Amino acid sequence: MRFFGELIVISGTFVYTKIDRKENENEKENIYYGRKTHFHSGTFKDRCGCIGQSGDLLKRVTVTESSCIVWKRSCRNVWFYRYGALQQEDIDILEYQELDTVRLEDLTSLAFSMPAKTQAVIGIGGGKVIDGAKYCGFLRNLPFISIPTSASSDGFSSASASLLVEGRRKSVPAKLAYGIVVDTRIIRSAPEKFLYSGIGDMVSKITALYDWIFEEEHGYGKVNDFAVMIAKKAVNSFVRTPFTSIQDDLFLKELLDSLAMSGIANEIAGSSAPTSGSEHLISHALDKMLEHPQLHGIQVGIATYLMSVVQDHRYRRVDTIFTQTGFWDYVKALDLRREDFEKAVDLAPSIKPFRYTYLHEQQYRDRAKELLHTDARLQEILK
Repeated sequence: MRFFGELIVISGTFVYTKIDRKENENEKENIYYGRKTHFHSGTFKDRCGCIGQSGDLLKRVTVTESSCIVWKRSCRNVWFYRYGALQQEDIDILEYQELDTVRLEDLTSLAFSMPAKTQAVIGIGGGKVIDGAKYCGFLRNLPFISIPTSASSDGFSSASASLLVEGRRKSVPAKLAYGIVVDTRIIRSAPEKFLYSGIGDMVSKITALYDWIFEEEHGYGKVNDFAVMIAKKAVNSFVRTPFTSIQDDLFLKELLDSLAMSGIANEIAGSSAPTSGSEHLISHALDKMLEHPQLHGIQVGIATYLMSVVQDHRYRRVDTIFTQTGFWDYVKALDLRREDFEKAVDLAPSIKPFRYTYLHEQQYRDRAKELLHTDARLQEILK
């Protein structure tokens, strides 16, 4: 069995309609540059109050019992509202789990403790909860419904999860969301640091795409032009959005839409290459080195600016959006150390030795470390 639907694009938002369960002989295939991609139907809603409609999403795919509402204690109010939406559609909750860990062993145990008749896994919370829930869905091969309470990264729409494996954060395969429900009222109520993190992660597509093209030019891997188009459209739509405050409805909608489209670009490419390049390697290296790393998107954002200067590619645009949104002002108060970023630059190529980004060449690592000391913007934010 697979889930299918018709893809409609409304104001940059991917929405699937006419959802049915159909047999494999009716399977719809999309061929992009020789790679067969199966689109899983689902719904992406990102408007004020839309969380109350989430029961309808499950009902339309004949889900009548849904285990594991995976959530965080601080999301209890969202849970009660969500539970009411499910009750309205006569959907039973088999159990719910409060999640305070992303250890691989704990999530494996959680996944296989779910009742056998479970039909879907729902994640309500921030990045860690979403990662945990979609990994459980992946292990059990169940539809995963993503209900993020912050916009700190594109994790709510991606098919990978950042988990603790032997005490260190690693990216592992997970479940692409069947449906995504984002209530902008809830996103707005989250601490602003999560919005800054989301901004940093979104802007990083500028350098990630440049790294992917660089990689192909040097004989490593193959660029998927359709995935590039989606990722590029996502980031360009976001950075060109007019706003007076990052709390504006339009700004939040564009941020969420663009982050969701990034996850779709990865699914089409079959990897994270469209949205994760040298800037992400620096962040992963910091995660590996530091006892208390910053939010993923914060580290990625700083590294994006650094690598955009190294690449000599759209660094003024990156600097402008970070200035206008207040990203730089937030980062200045974090007391970040230049030495940590220098070490991360050297460590970065070993994080993904099968990739070939700018940082996989010594000359560009040297240039990056030089900029950490000489670039005026980086001098302002690093100690």
